[in-house]
Amino acid sequence: MSQEFSNKEGLFNPRRIRSFVRREGKLTKGQQNALNDVWPLLGVPLIADKVLDFDVLFGRRADTVLEIGFGNGLSLADMAEAAPNLNFLGVEVHRPGVGSLLVQLKKRDITNVRVSQDDAVDVVTQQIADGSLHRVQIFFPDPWHKKRHNKRRLINAAFIQLILTKLKPGGHFHVATDWEPYAEQVLEELTANEGLTNTADRYCAKPDYRPTTKYEQRGIRHGHGVYDMVFQKRI
Repeated sequence: MSQEFSNKEGLFNPRRIRSFVRREGKLTKGQQNALNDVWPLLGVPLIADKVLDFDVLFGRRADTVLEIGFGNGLSLADMAEAAPNLNFLGVEVHRPGVGSLLVQLKKRDITNVRVSQDDAVDVVTQQIADGSLHRVQIFFPDPWHKKRHNKRRLINAAFIQLILTKLKPGGHFHVATDWEPYAEQVLEELTANEGLTNTADRYCAKPDYRPTTKYEQRGIRHGHGVYDMVFQKRI
């Protein structure tokens, strides 16, 4: 396991290489209102070493899905609305995206989503109990396609091992990307992890629960491939 994931000091060292750059962007009035009004109800602040009790957080007992990097939140809202039997915890560092999701949750009266604005590595390490997640999903993460930036990619062997510890036996890790070199790297590293089994021979067909986003549709029109990988934690 790499140094940045192998010990507590390394994990929370602010100088560690991060997989994102905070670009706040301009908040719309609706997004700002949602952050003011809805965040206090559905937001999950990062409190160091305070592990979340999902039964308390969601007010019920149900399987929990963690989505890392939900972008503008539209697809997460769609998934949560289509699967009211599941809990969803979404993590996104960009405030306009968080505000956008909160707008959708209020507008559609979706109650099975909670939202974090913090670094996913810190959230997973500090707040998620081992063996507690039904599924972890990461859709179209930043591929950091320039070679000198590859080290910023979120998904690597150490991160996969971290996610593995948080999945229930039989739980799933679903990654989708439209950047083929990144897909090849992720597939190789997922396959190399002895605690996971590929649910397909290589890449899989898009599961019905994953909506097709406008970003994805635009990429397909430009000839980009889309690569879904769903691995299951061994029982």
